[in-house]
Amino acid sequence: MVSFSDNTSLSCPNNPSQAPKFANTFTTRIFSDVAGDFTITVDGESFLLHKFPLVSRSGKIRKMVADGKDYNVSKLELVNFPGGPHTFELAMKFCYGMNFEITAANAALLRCAAEYLEMSEDYREENLIARTEVYLNDVVVQSLEKCVEVLCTCENLPPIVEELGIINTCVEAIAMNACKEQLVSGLSTLDCNGESTELKTGSLEWWIEDLSVLRIDYYHKVITSMARIGVRPDSIVESLMHYAQISLKSIGKCQIWNPARPNSNSGTTENEQKTIVEALVNLLPTLKSSNVPLSFLFGMLRMAIMVEATVACRLELERRIAFRLEMASLDDLLIPSLRAGDSLFDIDTVHRILVNFLQQIEDEENEDSGGYESDGLASLGHGSLLKVGRLIDSYLAEIAPDPYLSLQKFIAMIETLPDYARVIDDGLYRAIDIYLKAHPMLSDHECKKLCKFIDCQKLSQEATNHAAQNERLPVQMAIKVLYFEQLRLKNALCGSNGDGFLSQKISSSVPSAAMSPRDNYASLRRENRELKLEISRMRVRLSELEKEQVVMKRGMMEKSGNGKTFFTSLSKGIGRIGIFSGPGGGKRRKPRGSEGKSGRSRRYSVS
Repeated sequence: MVSFSDNTSLSCPNNPSQAPKFANTFTTRIFSDVAGDFTITVDGESFLLHKFPLVSRSGKIRKMVADGKDYNVSKLELVNFPGGPHTFELAMKFCYGMNFEITAANAALLRCAAEYLEMSEDYREENLIARTEVYLNDVVVQSLEKCVEVLCTCENLPPIVEELGIINTCVEAIAMNACKEQLVSGLSTLDCNGESTELKTGSLEWWIEDLSVLRIDYYHKVITSMARIGVRPDSIVESLMHYAQISLKSIGKCQIWNPARPNSNSGTTENEQKTIVEALVNLLPTLKSSNVPLSFLFGMLRMAIMVEATVACRLELERRIAFRLEMASLDDLLIPSLRAGDSLFDIDTVHRILVNFLQQIEDEENEDSGGYESDGLASLGHGSLLKVGRLIDSYLAEIAPDPYLSLQKFIAMIETLPDYARVIDDGLYRAIDIYLKAHPMLSDHECKKLCKFIDCQKLSQEATNHAAQNERLPVQMAIKVLYFEQLRLKNALCGSNGDGFLSQKISSSVPSAAMSPRDNYASLRRENRELKLEISRMRVRLSELEKEQVVMKRGMMEKSGNGKTFFTSLSKGIGRIGIFSGPGGGKRRKPRGSEGKSGRSRRYSVS
């Protein structure tokens, strides 16, 4: 008789064809006094059997025997039998009434074999179709582990397994069991001591590792069903991350940085990896329902570039990254380029991410254009923009030494950020200075074209001191820097704090009667943003003046009685501030000779 097994092993079965066939020894042992009637061949293996027990349960064999009755058929062949010879052997044992167990490892195989052999209730009660259906519906669906094991066995079965509904049944059961487990674990971890009822965060869900053995198409069905039933998005994200770590670990770092190296993986493996990447990206929860780690998104983006995923897949990852670009780190943006003869880093991808980020900021501002009480949202967007501005300046400084980085790409990255994304231009000046040093063959016209993006009024005292003696800058740039430095000193001595500029901004923000209300509001938003930016600059200037005051007081106390004037102390105080000038920034300034210039540049530039 047939019995049901509760074996919960999750390992996928080995090749069924490796199992020993029973054939002649089986029939001899049971019916030693009756010779076999005919032979059935399955995938090249022959089985000597008897007609009566088979035709009494299998409609297919009954029809085949009936069709060959005129010429006394003695040999039959079953083509494309589900599960191969091993599963056929189990089906024959069932026909002969022999004992064996239906388990999660063979339930799907037997169900498909029973359908192939037409072993329904029309020929015998409690036939193989009914027995396997009972096991699948009463035993397998109650256990997530058994459902996973059944799905593993379905990977090598023909499309009939999909038509029988076995896959959908297991997929829905897995999702439902995971949802139940989530509710139970949530209640068990609820801390009811005192008045606190906060839900404690647990460790990795136990079923996440179980799902990692599934093929990507079955895994896609399972996660889709989980999201529909209501499994927590953060649990789904953890499962996606674990599945990606397990299934994509064969992609080596050496292939990322050395695309010319021969790939040892076969074309099939590459296609599978591409399919996995695209499926995982498609399964990511919506932006509002989960917080996918940025490190995972950047990792998937690198994988998508490597396996040459579809454009839609890469653009989706870039859009998700742009949504939280202000939280990214410099290392995240350093995506290696896989194109031969191109720059070391993928500048185009980062540029698209930046454009998406700016577009989102603009869309948020346009959504708030219907009312005037949006200062909180506007300031939040501006704060994110300032963070991204500092991040991009650091990125520019990091990629600037690349000898293969073209001037066009470098300028494109610079001019993408609007002027109000930088409070000060020190980071931009540093990146441009590094690029000029790494590309000494630039023409004067190209140098001027690059340096025009630096706003001399937005340079700090340290950067101004360095730029005034930087030989790599065009002469016009150095003159402009000196002019604004003199203007700054004059304002500092006269006690000017920028009130005139602020008043000018306020007066210019008065809307014109000839403008439409929408244009007036847009103009007010721009003026408001510029005023906030100017206030930030004034705070930086105030901080610099406080430092200068401390230095001047110290100098006046040390040099009191030596006849030093106030202007001399001020000059020395300014010269001592030098975060760009390196360890020697506090030393006395050298004369404006060629030796002094080159020495100052060497202390600032990154080697």
